[in-house]
Amino acid sequence: MLKGRSKELDVAKNLKMVDWLKAELVDSVAELFKALLKSGTDAVADALASIIIVCYLLGQRVGVNLSSVDAKVKEKLRITVENSPDGSSWQKELLSVLNFLERSKR
Repeated sequence: MLKGRSKELDVAKNLKMVDWLKAELVDSVAELFKALLKSGTDAVADALASIIIVCYLLGQRVGVNLSSVDAKVKEKLRITVENSPDGSSWQKELLSVLNFLERSKR
């Protein structure tokens, strides 16, 4: 009986952490919006980094492998690049991000 109770506590603790991470994600997005109103890129970069970190942590908490997240990001980028008008600035930006991710050995 004690073992079952411990598992229940672990599940409850995990759910609480997931809720906290969701709140952190919302807070980080709000910080990004505020940073975009200010001049300078440091605050924007900081907020974006926080969003990315929270997304990875949230994924881990719900059982998504970090490598799977990276693979999905790259897959989505490839698909969007393929479906973007050839030579468009949007296609070039997406390709730039995809190339960066592939070069950074993620």
